[in-house]
Amino acid sequence: MKLRLTYIFITIGILLIYNVNGSSQVLYIGANYHPHDDKNPEKIKKDIQLMKAAGLNVVRMGHLAWDSYEPADGEFDFGWFNMVMDMMSQAGIKVILDIAIRPAPIWLHQKYPSINITDANGNVLYPNHRYMEDVGDPMYQKYALRYADTITSRYGKHPALLAFGIDNESGDGQISFSETARERYIGWLKTKYSTLDKLNKAWATQRWSRRINQFEEIGFPISGSINGAPERMLDFRRFVSDEIVEFLFKVIDVVNTNAPNALVNTNAWYYSPMKFFDYSPIAYSGKMTREGSGFYPGLSLTTNLGVMDALFGISRVQFESINPYWNTEFTTMTAVPNSIRKSAYATLMYGNEMVCGWTWQSMHSGEEQYLEGMIDWDGIPNRKYCEYKKIATEFKKIEKYFPYKVQAEVGLAFSFPSQIVSYSFPERHEDQVGTCFNQFFSRNMDVRMIDIGRSDLKYKLLILPGVTVMDPITAKKIRDFINNGGTAVMTSYSAVVDTTNKVFASTRPGLLDDVFGIRIGSYEEIEAMNEISRVSYKGKQVRVSYKGKNIESESPRYDVIETRGAEVLGNITSLDKDYPIMTSNKYGNGRAIYIGLPARGEILNPLLDDLIIELSIKKGPNVPEGVMARQIDKNHILYLNVSGTPKDIQMKGNSHSILHEKDYTDNFVIAPFEPEFIEIKYKHP
Repeated sequence: MKLRLTYIFITIGILLIYNVNGSSQVLYIGANYHPHDDKNPEKIKKDIQLMKAAGLNVVRMGHLAWDSYEPADGEFDFGWFNMVMDMMSQAGIKVILDIAIRPAPIWLHQKYPSINITDANGNVLYPNHRYMEDVGDPMYQKYALRYADTITSRYGKHPALLAFGIDNESGDGQISFSETARERYIGWLKTKYSTLDKLNKAWATQRWSRRINQFEEIGFPISGSINGAPERMLDFRRFVSDEIVEFLFKVIDVVNTNAPNALVNTNAWYYSPMKFFDYSPIAYSGKMTREGSGFYPGLSLTTNLGVMDALFGISRVQFESINPYWNTEFTTMTAVPNSIRKSAYATLMYGNEMVCGWTWQSMHSGEEQYLEGMIDWDGIPNRKYCEYKKIATEFKKIEKYFPYKVQAEVGLAFSFPSQIVSYSFPERHEDQVGTCFNQFFSRNMDVRMIDIGRSDLKYKLLILPGVTVMDPITAKKIRDFINNGGTAVMTSYSAVVDTTNKVFASTRPGLLDDVFGIRIGSYEEIEAMNEISRVSYKGKQVRVSYKGKNIESESPRYDVIETRGAEVLGNITSLDKDYPIMTSNKYGNGRAIYIGLPARGEILNPLLDDLIIELSIKKGPNVPEGVMARQIDKNHILYLNVSGTPKDIQMKGNSHSILHEKDYTDNFVIAPFEPEFIEIKYKHP
């Protein structure tokens, strides 16, 4: 018994050392593969040989292909796919198997027409394109869950399986305005409000004679191209969001029942403009063990706006999850040579663990038949295949040090209801959030996207960019955060309306005016006010003075701010007189800063520079402009030159390039658009 216990302890110790050293960590490089297009075993065998030759170790399969597995109601055909899974297993290639619950097969549309999309004009749409089903329809869900149950039961223990994918791009596709959807919407409202009196009060139905006398009178707040009252619009979008989220949780529960050891992943394009929904309940649930999305930065090598925006996509899906991230789709198409590789290294700095190209082969048919993959239409590898091969080779050298764990001291607030409500403003909430994200991207600093109501707010700095809807729980958490010593920066369009989407009758910023020490009265249009500009500005031009420095910017509006205890940090100085536009108020042990303009980089930058120093927020590595960098651990730093000129990296002491297998003494140079991963050997005192 003693020997057995000793053996167990030794084994545990070895495993712990193994995990601490990171030897078991893997960076996945692969492709989205569509064997249902051609079930020829010889072709599949050749494809797998090419994958192996390129060093690919993962494929994503099954998405958008429900009727390839269930060609008719209840008639499942898995024989051909058993072969594919077995061949992948034999080749040592792992599989993400998407549960293709969308698009629904034509046979299901025929059997239950209620799942068809009805547009806002009342027209029933034939499912000519993908994502043309009403996911809230009970009959759709019944059959989708049956399919999910069948495929997860069959492959949940297959040795090739790495994860099950839960749906694909859930925010894409049209909203249905069918009669059955209206009935579900009424049921949702009954649950939320319980009585008509509460509903009428929330919806302010006294306005324009819109009182509801019985629930059955309720219709959708969109009629053709005409939108209804803002209170109703917000509730309707919450209803649509709730149906999507509840259904995704049902699919996850099926996976967890049938394959409890399988990872769960999704391509979470929740912020599609088609059907933007609230993904945060899923992100914070812990049930999505590998958050994921597509990474499409555009085709350019020399510009970085696309990369920055795609990295913002990672952050807005990951929220505060500490699990590794998977880019289950990654650009191929006609991306400029070396731009894919550049993007792949950039994602490593945001916790990514997977680069899975869309797509393996240029497709022969369908809506995407001209999209280019890693191999051409005739099966011959092209330059993108070679680029993915290079990525796989290099990632193999460094994978034991990844995935990088984001260590943010700054929280960036995102609010689904604020996104929906901000459609009424000159710019949307997500645009302000993106602007704030970009300031930390350029500083090589980690930042976390957060849902305030679900976050523990363990940050030094909290940024509230146009958080339009302010509810009591969120307001209290912000109040407590600042009172306990935190610093918060709020921008215009914040705390404007309550949870029913009615403008606060109390002093704004709603529920927080005392915390910020100001009163927001109204707003002014800058273009109109420039008629009396002292400096003859035109259009949306505006000049702001901050700590004696003049900052040129543009904005459609500015807030009229009355200080009530707050200190004025900055003024608009280009109009007929000075107008306070940036204020700071001490509240408890913390500080509340308000900017009466939407988020603008030129205005945020000097303020953030000061706050980073004042709050001792950890800065990114000291690098020249045009270099991305992260300190991966105590002795390892990842660099990426995203510019077209060589960059000199200031370093004291000896270091070793793991990528290029060479040693450096003190400074070294990174070539244009090239990565570098170094191990610090010795630092001079």
